[in-house]
Amino acid sequence: MTTTVGILDSGVGGLTVASALHRLLPALPVRYVADTAAFPYGDRPEALVSARVLAIGERLAVEGCGLLVVACNTASSAALEALRSAVAVPVVGMEPPLKPAVAASASGRVLVLATTVTARGDRLARLERRHAGGARVETVPMPGLASLVERGVVAGDEVEGMLRTALAGPLARGVDVIALGCTHYGLLGATLARLLPPGVRALDAAHPVARRCRDLLAASGGLPAASSAEATVDCRATGDVRGLAAALDRLRASGADLPPLDLRAATGAVAVLPSGGGG
Repeated sequence: MTTTVGILDSGVGGLTVASALHRLLPALPVRYVADTAAFPYGDRPEALVSARVLAIGERLAVEGCGLLVVACNTASSAALEALRSAVAVPVVGMEPPLKPAVAASASGRVLVLATTVTARGDRLARLERRHAGGARVETVPMPGLASLVERGVVAGDEVEGMLRTALAGPLARGVDVIALGCTHYGLLGATLARLLPPGVRALDAAHPVARRCRDLLAASGGLPAASSAEATVDCRATGDVRGLAAALDRLRASGADLPPLDLRAATGAVAVLPSGGGG
């Protein structure tokens, strides 16, 4: 029996995982919740993020999703273990791809671009202690960048100026691999490719997470049949659906790799969760 995969994020960032999964398994049914009513998670109290992730994850499990992906670094840090304890299905989380970045670096200098919360969090510090080895790791927080991406702004003077400022010093010091520590940043691939000099590349965690999901589905017998028709991602927004649809249109127009989506408003208990304010 084919397993439905449930993916959750605060907004559009987790669609990088949905897209990578769709490329691997085009017929796989995927249900995606964009918790736009509480975006950005990085600006919310950890307890509130945890409560929302638990509620959404539990709802996806009740609806029949047999594998869950918390496609957000902040949400994974806040609630991954709690969600694993709360549901009877496997849960895959996200973390900055520091280990593969260190392995890929010829210069031994790696840059992590992250949200402010992720940059100062214990999870990233633990990753660095575990995987940096002899590499020099710089972390640069990028306040406001995820919000631009959430509006569908992935190119142009504002985004490129922000990235040029963040990259200038690390590139001058010899960084040759950049680990993207926010799923939203994966949608900046084309812009980063234009800005980075030859020999420098950016890594995001979407593809490794998608492969992990495929392996778990294969082990449980949940892969779709090879002859199955291509599936459309069932995408639900807890906030303004029109605003999200407009952002998705802008992302597609900018060349972002997004899966086919059926977008609608979230219903039931998830739709009325407290958001802790605007934003």
